[in-house]
Amino acid sequence: MRNPWFLGLLGAFCWGVAPIFGKLGLRGIDPIDGLIARTLVTMSVILVWAFGAGRLGAVAAISPKAWLYLALEALLATLVGDLFYFLALKHGTAGVAAIALSVSPVVTVGLASLFLHEGYTILQTLGALLVASGILLVAMGG
Repeated sequence: MRNPWFLGLLGAFCWGVAPIFGKLGLRGIDPIDGLIARTLVTMSVILVWAFGAGRLGAVAAISPKAWLYLALEALLATLVGDLFYFLALKHGTAGVAAIALSVSPVVTVGLASLFLHEGYTILQTLGALLVASGILLVAMGG
Protein backbone atom coordinates (compact mmCIF):
# COMPACT_ATOMS: atom_id res chain seq x y z
CA MET A 1 0.00 0.00 0.00
CA ARG A 2 1.75 3.14 -1.21
CA ASN A 3 -1.19 5.46 -1.72
CA PRO A 4 0.05 8.80 -0.32
CA TRP A 5 -3.47 10.00 0.51
CA PHE A 6 -4.31 6.86 2.48
CA LEU A 7 -0.94 6.90 4.24
CA GLY A 8 -1.32 10.61 4.97
CA LEU A 9 -4.78 10.03 6.43
CA LEU A 10 -3.41 7.25 8.65
CA GLY A 11 -0.72 9.66 9.86
CA ALA A 12 -3.34 12.37 10.42
CA PHE A 13 -5.42 9.91 12.44
CA CYS A 14 -2.39 9.05 14.61
CA TRP A 15 -1.60 12.74 15.08
CA GLY A 16 -5.26 13.35 15.90
CA VAL A 17 -5.33 10.68 18.61
CA ALA A 18 -1.86 11.39 20.06
CA PRO A 19 -2.71 14.73 21.78
CA ILE A 20 -5.27 12.95 23.95
CA PHE A 21 -2.58 10.62 25.33
CA GLY A 22 -0.08 13.49 25.49
CA LYS A 23 -2.45 15.65 27.53
CA LEU A 24 -3.09 12.76 29.93
CA GLY A 25 0.62 11.97 30.16
CA LEU A 26 1.60 15.56 30.90
CA ARG A 27 -0.58 15.75 34.01
CA GLY A 28 1.70 16.63 36.89
CA ILE A 29 4.97 16.64 34.92
CA ASP A 30 7.05 19.26 33.16
CA PRO A 31 6.63 19.31 29.35
CA ILE A 32 10.39 18.90 28.87
CA ASP A 33 10.36 15.73 30.98
CA GLY A 34 7.41 14.49 28.93
CA LEU A 35 9.25 15.19 25.70
CA ILE A 36 12.32 13.34 26.98
CA ALA A 37 10.23 10.33 28.00
CA ARG A 38 8.38 10.23 24.66
CA THR A 39 11.63 10.56 22.73
CA LEU A 40 13.23 7.72 24.70
CA VAL A 41 10.27 5.46 23.89
CA THR A 42 10.50 6.39 20.21
CA MET A 43 14.27 5.93 20.12
CA SER A 44 14.00 2.50 21.77
CA VAL A 45 11.41 1.31 19.26
CA ILE A 46 13.42 2.66 16.31
CA LEU A 47 16.63 1.01 17.54
CA VAL A 48 14.93 -2.38 17.95
CA TRP A 49 13.40 -1.94 14.48
CA ALA A 50 16.76 -0.97 12.96
CA PHE A 51 18.56 -3.96 14.47
CA GLY A 52 15.75 -6.39 13.71
CA ALA A 53 15.35 -5.29 10.11
CA GLY A 54 19.09 -5.05 9.45
CA ARG A 55 18.84 -1.35 8.52
CA LEU A 56 22.03 -0.14 10.22
CA GLY A 57 24.11 -0.60 7.05
CA ALA A 58 21.67 1.48 5.03
CA VAL A 59 21.69 4.20 7.68
CA ALA A 60 25.50 4.22 7.74
CA ALA A 61 25.49 4.75 3.96
CA ILE A 62 23.47 7.99 4.15
CA SER A 63 25.49 10.87 2.68
CA PRO A 64 26.76 13.70 4.93
CA LYS A 65 24.57 16.20 3.06
CA ALA A 66 21.46 14.07 3.67
CA TRP A 67 22.49 13.70 7.34
CA LEU A 68 22.65 17.49 7.63
CA TYR A 69 19.15 17.94 6.19
CA LEU A 70 17.75 15.11 8.31
CA ALA A 71 19.42 16.58 11.41
CA LEU A 72 17.87 19.98 10.72
CA GLU A 73 14.48 18.34 10.19
CA ALA A 74 14.86 16.42 13.44
CA LEU A 75 15.86 19.49 15.42
CA LEU A 76 13.02 21.59 14.04
CA ALA A 77 10.23 18.99 14.04
CA THR A 78 11.12 16.45 16.68
CA LEU A 79 12.88 18.68 19.19
CA VAL A 80 11.88 22.34 18.95
CA GLY A 81 8.48 21.85 17.30
CA ASP A 82 7.50 19.07 19.68
CA LEU A 83 8.68 21.08 22.67
CA PHE A 84 6.42 23.99 21.69
CA TYR A 85 3.61 21.50 21.02
CA PHE A 86 4.07 19.93 24.48
CA LEU A 87 4.10 23.40 26.07
CA ALA A 88 0.88 24.27 24.22
CA LEU A 89 -0.63 20.93 25.24
CA LYS A 90 0.35 21.42 28.89
CA HIS A 91 -0.92 24.99 29.16
CA GLY A 92 -3.97 24.75 26.90
CA THR A 93 -6.49 22.25 25.66
CA ALA A 94 -5.62 19.30 23.44
CA GLY A 95 -7.89 20.72 20.74
CA VAL A 96 -6.27 24.15 20.71
CA ALA A 97 -2.75 22.68 20.67
CA ALA A 98 -3.68 20.37 17.77
CA ILE A 99 -5.44 23.11 15.83
CA ALA A 100 -2.50 25.48 16.22
CA LEU A 101 -0.22 22.73 14.96
CA SER A 102 -2.53 22.28 11.96
CA VAL A 103 -1.19 25.43 10.35
CA SER A 104 2.09 23.60 9.62
CA PRO A 105 0.98 22.29 6.18
CA VAL A 106 0.21 25.84 5.09
CA VAL A 107 3.72 26.88 6.14
CA THR A 108 5.13 23.87 4.28
CA VAL A 109 3.24 24.71 1.07
CA GLY A 110 4.51 28.29 1.14
CA LEU A 111 8.11 27.36 1.89
CA ALA A 112 8.13 24.43 -0.57
CA SER A 113 6.93 26.79 -3.28
CA LEU A 114 9.58 29.37 -2.40
CA PHE A 115 12.62 27.15 -1.76
CA LEU A 116 11.89 23.88 -3.60
CA HIS A 117 10.08 25.55 -6.50
CA GLU A 118 7.15 23.17 -6.13
CA GLY A 119 4.21 24.27 -8.17
CA TYR A 120 0.66 24.27 -6.91
CA THR A 121 -2.58 24.59 -8.80
CA ILE A 122 -5.09 27.30 -8.11
CA LEU A 123 -7.30 24.74 -6.33
CA GLN A 124 -4.42 23.56 -4.11
CA THR A 125 -3.51 27.15 -3.25
CA LEU A 126 -7.16 27.94 -2.52
CA GLY A 127 -7.34 24.83 -0.32
CA ALA A 128 -4.29 25.95 1.66
CA LEU A 129 -5.82 29.40 2.11
CA LEU A 130 -9.10 27.83 3.26
CA VAL A 131 -7.22 25.70 5.80
CA ALA A 132 -5.44 28.78 7.11
CA SER A 133 -8.73 30.69 7.23
CA GLY A 134 -10.43 27.86 9.08
CA ILE A 135 -7.65 27.70 11.66
CA LEU A 136 -7.86 31.47 12.11
CA LEU A 137 -11.65 31.27 12.59
CA VAL A 138 -11.30 28.52 15.19
CA ALA A 139 -8.59 30.49 17.01
CA MET A 140 -10.70 33.65 17.03
CA GLY A 141 -13.71 31.75 18.35
CA GLY A 142 -11.86 30.65 21.48
